[in-house]
Amino acid sequence: MTTAPAEGASAPPSTRRDPRMWPLYAAGFTTAFGAHAVAASLGTGSGGVVPSLLTLGLLLALYDGAEVLLKPVFGTVADRVGARPVLVAGLVGFAAASAVFVVADDPAWLWAARLGQGAAASAFSPAASSLVARLNPAARRGRVFGSYGSFKSVGYTLGPLLGGVLIHVGGLRLLFAVTAALGLAVAVWALLAVPAVPPLPRTRQTVLDLARRLGDGGFLVPTAALAGATAALSVGVGFLPVTGADAGLGPVVTGAAVSLLAATAAVVQPRAGRALDAGRLDVRTGLGVGLLVTALGLLAPLVPDVAGLLLAAVLVGAGTGVITPLGFAALAASTPPERMGQTMGTAELGRELGDAGGPLLVAAVATVAGLSLGYVALAALLAVGPAVVLATRRRRGVKVP
Repeated sequence: MTTAPAEGASAPPSTRRDPRMWPLYAAGFTTAFGAHAVAASLGTGSGGVVPSLLTLGLLLALYDGAEVLLKPVFGTVADRVGARPVLVAGLVGFAAASAVFVVADDPAWLWAARLGQGAAASAFSPAASSLVARLNPAARRGRVFGSYGSFKSVGYTLGPLLGGVLIHVGGLRLLFAVTAALGLAVAVWALLAVPAVPPLPRTRQTVLDLARRLGDGGFLVPTAALAGATAALSVGVGFLPVTGADAGLGPVVTGAAVSLLAATAAVVQPRAGRALDAGRLDVRTGLGVGLLVTALGLLAPLVPDVAGLLLAAVLVGAGTGVITPLGFAALAASTPPERMGQTMGTAELGRELGDAGGPLLVAAVATVAGLSLGYVALAALLAVGPAVVLATRRRRGVKVP
């Protein structure tokens, strides 16, 4: 069994040639692809599997609800037993949950399959981000988290596209078969290529100790920024097509705008991470600028026609692409290695809350005052973030050395 070097030890010179990282990137792709490929396909071409909008909403909520409840739990388990076993078990569980619907081929089993996928993703997602942090010294965490986030963005982009193709070719059963094969393949890859990272001795932690650590600026500021970025991404994916349709644009143009958003985020994340590692960008400045750019992107749909739509996609993608690797690198820098899984799981919970809260806020305001003011409301909320980031003192650990 291969064992990882201790934190801070010398690492391979290039993340691109580091075979340990690729299964972790693939795990990030798997959770994003699995979530969006199925979610985007449930309401279309499913042969009556989803008979009503209420059923569709409940099925979508199953996956996200499982993640909200279980990610902090599995993050703590990864600290206790080691992140690699949780990673591999979660991927195998994801494959097994997907296979349930393939074997049963019964709409009633779709509920169990979707719940199982969400629970399994709750295990392997924080375990993967914990391993990304522990397998790399601080000087490389920006670029590896940038690459990890980039692969997740690719999964978000390709999920709806490939999911639609698979549904057209073989129905929902084929889509679940592909997600099962993907989860199993990545599990085997991780088992062979990711070294064992043994759990570290931990001092006893009370609930008060946990509350103090999670209430510190070193955790709250990056997590809040990540939640805001995820909220903006969800709003962009969900509401930019609505804005385009209202402006008389066809589905090809609106779909291209959403793809442009995800592609921009995928391109920006590794570059932002490398800038952090090279000292050209610090966390406080990067998070502040990222939040401002994202807020401006949410105001861009106020510009009429296709120009506003494409500008919104580029700005939201670029802003969130800066925030994501810097936020995770800051969390890793301010967390004791023996608590890495717990921190990453709890931070993922913050992102899930942003994922749900952003669209809810925009939808609530839009119902009363129109979609344009819905964008303005979320943009105003994000614009408060830079002031909070800049006011946070460096001694709180928000800045990565």
